Amino acid sequence: MSRLEGRTALVTGASSGIGRATARALGGAGARLVVCARRVERVEALAREIESGGGGPCRALALDVRDRDAVRAMVDGLAGTPFEAIDILVNNAGLAAGLDPLPEGDFGDWDRMLDTNVRGLLNVTRLVVPGMIARGGGHVVNIGSIAGREVYPNGNVYCASKHAVRALNRALRIDTLGRGIRVTSVDPGLVETEFSLVRFAGDARRAKAVYRGMEPLRAEDVADAVLWAVTRPSHVNVEEILLMPTDQASSVHVHRRDGSAR
Repeated sequence: MSRLEGRTALVTGASSGIGRATARALGGAGARLVVCARRVERVEALAREIESGGGGPCRALALDVRDRDAVRAMVDGLAGTPFEAIDILVNNAGLAAGLDPLPEGDFGDWDRMLDTNVRGLLNVTRLVVPGMIARGGGHVVNIGSIAGREVYPNGNVYCASKHAVRALNRALRIDTLGRGIRVTSVDPGLVETEFSLVRFAGDARRAKAVYRGMEPLRAEDVADAVLWAVTRPSHVNVEEILLMPTDQASSVHVHRRDGSAR
């Protein structure tokens, strides 16, 4: 029997990067999957890939986690289907926008980060977890960041949003104690995905420079950590995983083999 056969997982932000890799890992372990993102054509292609590759059944849905009504409609729409009983929720949808000092920050960038990274996570958690409680168990995995443990120059609002994720992770663990709910935060350092491309508004050259001269994590590394956490025995709760590249010791200490500055 596959490790996750019979379990249903919902992954937000599954159109690329960590979300996509996590969906592949969970599907490969036999889970039924609901994969969500704003770019629905990408998650539809992902669902086909997972099913054709021998993974579990997969449903792709368009979802903007910032839209509470849309999240509610998504959860309600799963009622009466094989995907109704979500017992693994991976809150992955998130982004960084801009890298400016706080006094020069862009209000629009701030709103996008806070609305997605904090309010979006709250929307999905609030509307999914009551079902877990009613069924007597479940597992919430929040994708955090080293930025939720440290503050780096010009990271201000992004770091604040990820500090909030870490606080909410702990709060949910406390608030659901005794209800059979496990809660995990996976906090990676530098991972080469579309993250920096989004942060720098499509500037591929600037995004690539973030990883110059060092070996960053891959999305699959983070997905492996998620899979490991959700496949522990039911009496084991992995509360936090800090996952770093060997070439990174903190948010600002990065070994670059070409001698370039951070």
